[in-house]
Amino acid sequence: MKPHPIRRYVIGGLLVWIPIIVTLFVIRFLVDLLDGMMAFLPEGYQPDNLFGVHIPGLGVIFAVVVVLATGLIVTNVLGRRLVSLGEAILAKIPLVRSIYHAVKQVMETLFSSGSDSFRSVWLVEYPRKGLWSIAFQTAIVSDTLTEHTDKDMIAIFIPTTPNPTSGFLMMTPKEDAIELDMSVEEALKLVISLGVMQPNTESLPKKSA
Repeated sequence: MKPHPIRRYVIGGLLVWIPIIVTLFVIRFLVDLLDGMMAFLPEGYQPDNLFGVHIPGLGVIFAVVVVLATGLIVTNVLGRRLVSLGEAILAKIPLVRSIYHAVKQVMETLFSSGSDSFRSVWLVEYPRKGLWSIAFQTAIVSDTLTEHTDKDMIAIFIPTTPNPTSGFLMMTPKEDAIELDMSVEEALKLVISLGVMQPNTESLPKKSA
């Protein structure tokens, strides 16, 4: 039985407009977020006060310039010394030092070329036996934590859908998880699309050696 023409028209229209609206929404969110960086400027130097009108997207340009300028500074000897001096000052502030160093270690791990974080996709039984979830390996669990289990453990992040930025940190025996021949991008598409965008048929579980 063929679908009703009106139903086909509605589905066709939604397939065109929903991706466009979602894309524009995400871009608008990022632009507004970066525009908020202008608040770090002295009030008299903020564009709204200088020109008397809000200029959308100026914060994006400002953020790019700040990031590039900061990178240029910290990659030379003088910049590294200034960063070390700043970190030494932060290290003397109890709560601030804990937050700063934790965030810095996470960022260094994620951006390290030799890091295994978020470079492999796994299939784990969660939230109960018989139900499977997509997970990303974040690290190999240290001996301090594995000495109580006598098993080769891995730390994994199980994202929620459709927002993969939230989720759960789990530690599981490596033997109880299945590593997939699936890229991180494919796995994220699967999570964000609520399972609609399935990976290629080649993305099969890796065979044990």
